[in-house]
Amino acid sequence: MTFFTGDATREWQKVVLNQRQSESIMTTTLVHNATVWLGYQLPDGSWATSHALLVKGDRIIATGDSAFSSSADVTIDCDGGFLMAGFADGHVHTIFGGIEREFAPVRGFHTPQEIAQSVAEWAADHPNEEWIRGEGFDHTLAPDGIFHAAWLDEFIADRPVFLRATDYHTVWVNSLALEKVGYVGEISQPHDGEIVLDDSGRAIGTLREWGAWRPVHDLIPQPSDQVKLSALEFATESFATAGLTWVQDAWVELTDIDVWKAAHTAGLLAVDADLALWADSNSWRDQLAGFVSARESIARLDTTQLTCNTIKFFADGVFESGTSAMLEPYCDCPHSRGMPNWDPEELKSAVAAVDRLGFTAHIHAIGDHGIRMALDAMEYTANVNPPWDRRWVMAHTQLVDPADMNRFVELGVIANFEPYWSRYDEWQELLTEPRLGPERTARQFQTASLAQTGAIISFGSDWPVTTFAPLEGIAVAVTRQMTPEGPPWIPAERVSVEQALAAYTSGVAFQGNRPDAGVIRPGALANLVLLDQDPRRVPPTSINAINVLSTWRRGHKTYGG
Repeated sequence: MTFFTGDATREWQKVVLNQRQSESIMTTTLVHNATVWLGYQLPDGSWATSHALLVKGDRIIATGDSAFSSSADVTIDCDGGFLMAGFADGHVHTIFGGIEREFAPVRGFHTPQEIAQSVAEWAADHPNEEWIRGEGFDHTLAPDGIFHAAWLDEFIADRPVFLRATDYHTVWVNSLALEKVGYVGEISQPHDGEIVLDDSGRAIGTLREWGAWRPVHDLIPQPSDQVKLSALEFATESFATAGLTWVQDAWVELTDIDVWKAAHTAGLLAVDADLALWADSNSWRDQLAGFVSARESIARLDTTQLTCNTIKFFADGVFESGTSAMLEPYCDCPHSRGMPNWDPEELKSAVAAVDRLGFTAHIHAIGDHGIRMALDAMEYTANVNPPWDRRWVMAHTQLVDPADMNRFVELGVIANFEPYWSRYDEWQELLTEPRLGPERTARQFQTASLAQTGAIISFGSDWPVTTFAPLEGIAVAVTRQMTPEGPPWIPAERVSVEQALAAYTSGVAFQGNRPDAGVIRPGALANLVLLDQDPRRVPPTSINAINVLSTWRRGHKTYGG
C-alpha cells in the first residue's frame, strides 16, 4: 500500500498521473479474438456483439472489422474471452468498506459471544485505543436483532465499545459507551432513531438508526486522513479486481471531501466516482452552502473522473430492525409502522431545494411508505421547479406498493437495486418475513416487474453491506437462488443475463448521466472488462464463478496481466 504526504509529493504524483494520461492518449490499442458484448439491443431484440475494437487513448474509435483498418501500437489477444463495457456500481460506500480492516474484526462469527471475544482480543492488542470499534457484525445472531451491552461487558468493560451491524443501521454498544453518551436513567427517544429499552426502561445496548447511534459515533476519535486515503486506495483497487470502473459513492460526509480530492490528485483511485453528500434531516438547510462549496471544490480539479453532483437522503431505515417506513403495521409489532427519517413535507422541501441547486436526489427507501414519500417528494419537486434532465434515484427499492409501480416511469425515477439481496437468506428468514408476513415478503425486489413498466433499472452493491462483485450480484438477479440446488425466490422477478449486465453497465451510466459510458461504441470511454467465460453461455448458477481477467478504465489497465 502506498502513502503520500506533503504538498510537494502530491504535486509530483499529479505530474506522474498527467504524464501517464498523456502517454495513454498517444497509444492505439487493438483488442481482438473475443466475444465483444456491445451492450445495446438491435431492432429484433437481440443484443449486439462484435469480435474486436480499437482504442486510442481513453476512447474507443472503432469496432468489428474496422478495428483492423488502422495500425496499432499495442495488440491484445483476448484468447476467446468475453469483453464488455466495464461494470459500474450505482450504490456503494467506499471509505466505509475500505476502513473496516482498521478496526476489531467482527464479521464471520456465529454467536454474539464469539464477536465479543474477538473484540476483546483486538482491544488487548491495541491498548492505546480510547474506543473499540468494529464494523459489519451479523445482526441475525440475536433474537429480533437485539444485542445486550452485558454480553460485551463480560469481555470488555474498561473501554467503550461501538460495533455496527452489516446493515449499517444497527449498533451494539457496551455499558460504558451508554454511560458516556448519557443513555442512562430516564431515556428520551430521538425522533429519528430508537434506543432499545428493557421492560424497566433501561437501555439494553442496541441502537437503531442515526438519531440513536450518531451521538455515540460523534464521541469516537475519527480515523486520520492518512488512514482514509489508504482505505480509498484499498477499496478502489479491490473494485478494479471485480471489473468495476465507476462507482456512485452513496454517503459522503463534507469532512471527507478533501480526502477524496487528495486521493484523486495522488493517483490512488482505480475507479471514477461521483460523491453523494449526505443530507441530515435535522440540519439540511444549514448544509446547503456546504454542498455547493464541495461541488465547486471538486470541479476545480478540472476532471470528469471525480464529480460531486448528488445528494443522499435516507427516507427510512431497514426491515431487519423494524425501522423501514410502512403503509401498514408490521406483523410482529402491530402498533408500529416503522420509522421515517423525514417528515414527508420536510422531505419535499429538501429535495426541491437541492434540485434547484442542480443536484440529483439519491434516496434510500426500503419500505412502501418510505418509497411513496420519496416518489411524492420527486413529484412535488418536478411541479415547483423548472424542468431539467434529472436522474432521480430510488436506492434499494425493496417493497413498492402496487399503486406506485407505474410512478417510476411516469416521473423518470431510476430504480436502483442491490441484486445480491434478491435471495431468501437468513435476513429474510429470521428478521424480515416475521415482520412483513408472507404477502409483503413475496413482493420484494420486483426487478422484472419494474423493468416491464419501462422504468430504468440500475444495479449496485451497497458494499460493505454485501459483496461488491458484480458477477455475484448478477448470478442472484438471474436465478433468485441462494445455492445451485436451492429453490428460487419469487422466480417471476428473475431477469435475463443481458438485462443484468446492462443494469450494471448502461443502467448505472444513465443514472450517473454519463452518455459516453456503459456501452461499447465508437466515441465511448474505453472502460472495459475481460471475463474468461461468456456469462450467457454458462449455467446461471455458475456466473459468480467466472473470472475477471483484466479491467481498463479510460484505456488504462487497472487490473490484470
